[in-house]
Amino acid sequence: MRFAYFLHLFVYVKSTELQFCETGQSEECGNDKGPNSRWSKEWSEYKSLIKNAAETYVECGHTSSGCSYCYDETIKKDLSPFADGISKETLDSAKTISRITKYQIIDGQLFRSKNCMFPFRCSGIEHFLLELVKDLPNTEFYLNTRDWPMAGRHFGSAVPVFSFSKTKDYWDVMFPAWTFWEGGPALGIYPNGLGRWDEYRKTLSSAAADNPWSRKESKVFFRGSRTSAERDPLVLISRKNGKLVDAKYTKNQAWKSSKDTLGEEPAEEVKLEEHCRFKYLFNYRGVAASFRFKHLFLCRSLVFHVGDEWLEFFYPSLVPWFHYIPVPSTADQQMIQSIINFAIHHDGIMREISENGANFIENHLTLNDISCYWKTLLLEYTKLLSFPISRDQTLIRIH
Repeated sequence: MRFAYFLHLFVYVKSTELQFCETGQSEECGNDKGPNSRWSKEWSEYKSLIKNAAETYVECGHTSSGCSYCYDETIKKDLSPFADGISKETLDSAKTISRITKYQIIDGQLFRSKNCMFPFRCSGIEHFLLELVKDLPNTEFYLNTRDWPMAGRHFGSAVPVFSFSKTKDYWDVMFPAWTFWEGGPALGIYPNGLGRWDEYRKTLSSAAADNPWSRKESKVFFRGSRTSAERDPLVLISRKNGKLVDAKYTKNQAWKSSKDTLGEEPAEEVKLEEHCRFKYLFNYRGVAASFRFKHLFLCRSLVFHVGDEWLEFFYPSLVPWFHYIPVPSTADQQMIQSIINFAIHHDGIMREISENGANFIENHLTLNDISCYWKTLLLEYTKLLSFPISRDQTLIRIH
C-alpha cells in the first residue's frame, strides 16, 4: 500500500480557484478524450492504474474450515524479525513497557495481568481468546491496548509486542482490534462504542440496500474530529463547494473552541449508516489507524483512503485502485479536486471499485476470519518461543 508509484499523478490545476466537474459538463470540464483536455493526462494514468490493479489482482481463497488465506502473509511479515526465535530475555524486555498487559495460555486456560489499562478493550480481545483457548498450546505474550504502537524500531532490537495498529517504524505484531467485539470508540451517538462487528455488518448492509448506487447522492462525505491537519484540505473544499463536498469537523474530547474545528462551530456527528446515502466516502487516520475504515466499505460507496502509513492487520490485503481510491496524506486541495473530478466522470468504474471493496470486507472480514487470524497468529508465534512456558502466579484467570 505504498503511494510512491502514483504521487506524480496529482498535479496542480492552472487556475487558483478550485474548479469541479459536474454531470453534464464533460465537454468543458474533464473530458479526458481530447489531447488538450484539462485533466486528460492524469485521468488516463488513473485509468491505467485501475486497469493494472484489476488485471493483477488475485482473489484470496478459504480453507475447508472457512478461514481466509488473505492474511497469512501479514502474519509471516510481522513475525519475520523473530525468525531466529524468541528467548525468555527477549520476551521479558516487553514487560518494561508501562501498563502493558501480559497473557498466558496454560493447559487450555487463559490468564492475564490483574490490571488492564482499558478493561473493555481487554474484554473484546478475550472474547476471541476464550473461544480458541482449548485448541492452543501453552504460550505467553504481551499485548498493548493503547491506540499507539509501543515497540519502535529506533530503540534497537526487535521486541515482540502485540498491537492493533502500527507503521513501518515499529516492531509491533498486529492483532485484530478489540472493536470487532466491544470496546470501540465512544462518541455522542455511540456512547457505548460502535458495538459488535457482526451486528453492525447487518446494519450497514441494510443501509446499503436502502441506498443502492443509482440512488446515492453524488457527493463526497466526511464527518470526524480534527485529529490531524491531513483532513483540513477536504474540509476547506467543502466550505467553498458544498454542492459536491460535505466535509465537516465534529467535537472530540479535546475540543475547547472553534479553533479546534478550523474556525467553525462543530457539526453534529453522523451515524455510519447515514454515510451510505453518499457515493463517495473519505477515510482518514485518527490517532492511529481509523476504526471506521472497514465500516465504510459496507455502504457499497466508493472509499477514498488517505495515507498509507498506518495499518491494521487487514489493510495490506486491500489493493489500491481495485478496492478503494488511494490519496496521499500530503494531498492539498488541488490534488483532491483532481481525483474527485475523475470519480464523478467515471461513474461505472467507480461503482465497480465500490463493489470490489464491499465484497472483500463481506467475504474476508467476518468474525470467523477474526478467530482464524488469532488462532494462526498464536500458533505461528508460539513456534518461535525458545523456552518452556511456566505459570505466572501473578496473573488472574479469565473465564
